[in-house]
Amino acid sequence: MSVGTSNAPGARDVRRPPAPRSGDLAELGIDPDDLPDGLVVADEHGHVICFNTAAERITAVTAEEALGQRLEKALPLEDLEGRRWWQLTDPYGGLAIRVRQPERNLLLPGGREVLVTVRYVRAEPTGPVRRVVVTLRDTEARRRTERSHAELIATVAHELRSPLTSVKGFTATLLAKWERFTDDQKRLMLETVDADADRVTRLIAELLDISRIDSGRLEVRRQPVDIGAAVSRHIQAYVAAGQPADRFLLRIQQPLPALWADPDKIDQVLSNLLENAVRHGEGTVTIDVTPTASPREGEDAGTSVTVSDEGSGIPEESMNRVFTRFWRGSKRGGTGLGLYIVKGIVEAHGGTITVGRATGGGAEFRFTLPVAAPAFEFELPRRVV
Repeated sequence: MSVGTSNAPGARDVRRPPAPRSGDLAELGIDPDDLPDGLVVADEHGHVICFNTAAERITAVTAEEALGQRLEKALPLEDLEGRRWWQLTDPYGGLAIRVRQPERNLLLPGGREVLVTVRYVRAEPTGPVRRVVVTLRDTEARRRTERSHAELIATVAHELRSPLTSVKGFTATLLAKWERFTDDQKRLMLETVDADADRVTRLIAELLDISRIDSGRLEVRRQPVDIGAAVSRHIQAYVAAGQPADRFLLRIQQPLPALWADPDKIDQVLSNLLENAVRHGEGTVTIDVTPTASPREGEDAGTSVTVSDEGSGIPEESMNRVFTRFWRGSKRGGTGLGLYIVKGIVEAHGGTITVGRATGGGAEFRFTLPVAAPAFEFELPRRVV
């Protein structure tokens, strides 16, 4: 689409102004149709002189229909209370010190929502308005974000309801009929309550992590971490819980570089990856801990940990969604938030994580943590002379 010239008084083609100034689209070699957002420009008389392709798509009005029309007619916007937007703002007769209208939700005919920002261009600070520049943005991206938040709330509500119902049921039963149960029955019910309370605590911790990851506020408190010992602890916990010891194979390539990381968060990463392999995979779960070579010869770039299993693996079409919210590799439970958090934690350390197919056919997760300095400096004690 080309931006045409209107026959209306004062209208002209903004791409070929008679006296281009620094920063004009024409001078920069940019066609308004190349812009990702809708662009509508009105001249000093209020007639539309630019209506790009994105504006056509968003408003369902063609440039031929809009060019030369009064701004309020070509773009009849209303606020969420049904008031005519251009009458409220009065762009040409309002305060002379105004330079812009901040982004807000407005309605097109038919009730379609758009995000609108307006800029008032003046030849001098308090002079008359020479141009009204309007940018339009579809709200689909914002709606997707809102749907994602709604899904998160629904998932959390569902996951919380089950353990809280169990806790409430068992505690109410014990309080009402304490004397009727044997000690073994009481112990079983209390153990169930304890496990459900842990589940709620875990879910709340996941929500806090997601909040911090999304807002970029995930703090990493670096300390020396023995990654091999950390993996061994997790394996021992699974064996103590009933998993056969020969299901796990730990291989550590020495020497490993010194690893400075947040031990609690690295434990969280290992816990999620091992649980994923045990719950969703089959056969032997292999954990390889290796140093990562640096581009500079003789230097270590960091430490890599690879967790793989011998199950059916992850379908190729799902590989790019593994680290997104609510992705579940199977129907064996879980909130679908664990791998999203794992990726956030690894990246907060400056590392990377990938997923692929293991040699044995199962899933293979590999994360790499770079060599890093501690979060604090050691102060050597002063010698007393």
